[in-house]
Amino acid sequence: MNFTTSLFYFLVLIISIVIHEVAHGVAAEKQGDPTARMLGRITMNPIKHADLVGSVILPLILLVSGAQFFIGWAKPVPYNPANFRNERKGTRIVSVAGVIANFSIALIVGFALRVMTIAQVGSIQLFEIMSIVVLVNVVLGIFNLIPIPPLDGFRFLESVLPVRFGSFFRQYEQYGIVILIVFLFIGVRFIAPLASFIYTTLTGIPLS
Repeated sequence: MNFTTSLFYFLVLIISIVIHEVAHGVAAEKQGDPTARMLGRITMNPIKHADLVGSVILPLILLVSGAQFFIGWAKPVPYNPANFRNERKGTRIVSVAGVIANFSIALIVGFALRVMTIAQVGSIQLFEIMSIVVLVNVVLGIFNLIPIPPLDGFRFLESVLPVRFGSFFRQYEQYGIVILIVFLFIGVRFIAPLASFIYTTLTGIPLS
């Protein structure tokens, strides 16, 4: 992967993360909580969502190292479950909203890419750009389903488990970033083949 392609991966990642976070804020608002709107988090301005480690340091390390994948996260969108019409249901909906947004982007762009391939229209550059958009959003969707804080999978798991189990898991939340970074070094071998399978299924193009 050359530097230009890596840089584009980085830009697509940032935009996709922002969309992911905006989806959380919109979902929370739909469930009755205006906190994200009041704090200016329902915006496409990446500065509002940037997390020093997840949005800057980690992606830049991956960019400079010429990694074959890009992963990152943003500051969690603040919301108050007490404002939801149904607290546990609302929490579940908000927790998966970002993942649904990423997979929806991957599905739409992947379908368009499949149609363009069959019709043999579009330039190589356009194909590459669309492929990156699909892959980044697939990886983000999978990554955020991992049940480790601060990722969405943790919030979803917390909201579906009995309250006593949710309380048990919350005591380990303070160690989430450390656990997540360790996981990145050993878990990518599981993310990569799954992401490749979903990417190929959506686009009809094997991931080289």
